[in-house]
Amino acid sequence: MDLIAAILGFVVGSVIFLVWGLMSRRSAAVDLEAARAQADEIVKEAQTRSELIVKEAEVKAKDLVVGARADAEREVRDRRRELQQAEAKLESREEAFEKRQEAFERREADLNRRDQSLRSREKNLTEKEEERQRLVDEARSRLEAVAGLTREEAKRTLMDEMIGQARTDAAKHIRVVEEEAREEADRRAKRIVSIAIERLAGEFVAERTVSVIALPTDEMKGRIIGREGRNIRAIEAATGVDIIIDDTPEAVVISCHNPIRREIARVALERLISDGRIHPGRIEEVVRKAEQEVEESIREAGQRSIIEVGVHGIHPELVKLLGMLKYRYSYAQNVLMHSIEAAFICGAMAAELGLNEKQARRAALLHDIGKALTHEVEGSHALIGAELARKYGESAKIVNAIAAHHEEVKAETILAPLVDAADALSGARPGARREVLESYVKRLEDLEQIAKSFKGVEKCFAVQAGREMRVIVEPNQVSDEDSAMLAREVARKIETDMTYPGQIRVTVIRETRATEIAR
Repeated sequence: MDLIAAILGFVVGSVIFLVWGLMSRRSAAVDLEAARAQADEIVKEAQTRSELIVKEAEVKAKDLVVGARADAEREVRDRRRELQQAEAKLESREEAFEKRQEAFERREADLNRRDQSLRSREKNLTEKEEERQRLVDEARSRLEAVAGLTREEAKRTLMDEMIGQARTDAAKHIRVVEEEAREEADRRAKRIVSIAIERLAGEFVAERTVSVIALPTDEMKGRIIGREGRNIRAIEAATGVDIIIDDTPEAVVISCHNPIRREIARVALERLISDGRIHPGRIEEVVRKAEQEVEESIREAGQRSIIEVGVHGIHPELVKLLGMLKYRYSYAQNVLMHSIEAAFICGAMAAELGLNEKQARRAALLHDIGKALTHEVEGSHALIGAELARKYGESAKIVNAIAAHHEEVKAETILAPLVDAADALSGARPGARREVLESYVKRLEDLEQIAKSFKGVEKCFAVQAGREMRVIVEPNQVSDEDSAMLAREVARKIETDMTYPGQIRVTVIRETRATEIAR
């Protein structure tokens, strides 16, 4: 209504203003009347329009009210529906919770019943255990009173008697068996080994890890080094060795763990020195020729070895690997010469035993073939050699003999222990191998310490370069039967705790002296 009043006021003001303008402009009465008539028409029209506007506003207001009511009713219905759904969920959850609570209550009651039952059983068991312990204590007290010993004393006495008797019986049995076996085995073994050894006299070769090249003059050192060291760098890059040039007069040293690369470098450097032309281009050419020469030397060494041993049909790759052993050393013993020596020894022993001599020589010749690749392939040289022999067509007996010559796999034929024995004989004979002084002395000290660790040992000595241990025992602490057991135990401990070439004999010495003075 305020809006309608405002509109009417505006219209009336406009009419008055218009009338006033007309009156001011027109002074004539006719004009005034005409203006009044026009003003009345305008007022009527304004009233008509205002009524229409009021009606339209009322209609819109009614529509808004109806729409708001409908929205409010719809929202109320949605809220009521949501509340009903939430109430239904709560009711279902409440029912589930009540069911679970009932189940928990039933389980708790069951557990309580079981707990009570277990407690009663535990109580009964405790009472029975106490009764049993009481009866045992009474019986033990009666036994101790009758025997005059406590339980621990009786147990200790019985165990000592049983252990002492068992050790005595075992020592006697071991001595009888060993004496019987030793009489026959020593006779035959000594005969076979002596025959095999006397047929061969192997040479001794010193081990080298460096090669020394003699120079005509000290001026040659500067030529080997070259301008800004380019020549020596070219030699080292082409051969893979280290060239050591120091204050040693008229000599340079070639150092490399790989003996074949060291030999190639030695041949190449000697040619360069004799030729006098030393520059990077010439170095590469000479090194290539040296590689070809060394490779040919390897093949020739392999061929000579199989011809010397008297075997045939070996795969060319195995022949090449045999030739590579020419540049390998083990404790200063050349591996190729060791393999040839072991082949002859193994063949001689096989001939004495009535076995296949050529097959024995073949297995012994190839037994260390894996050492040619030990710096390239991970693993034991015995297993590597067996895999190589299998790869290049050797028989199953040869493969097993190679793999088992260090007892890493089980021997399947008599050929395997023969190869093992030949390998030990070739490496253990006097002068065959050389040890560093410090390691040799340390090994002797370790041997004596192992023997001294046993009860009843008075003195011990490592003799024959560590090939034999002589153990002197206290006669009042170690009996004759215990001496045999002590020798066996010392030998087993040496086998377990030490690494050594060949075999070590353990001799236990027990001496009893009776002295009386005649007056």
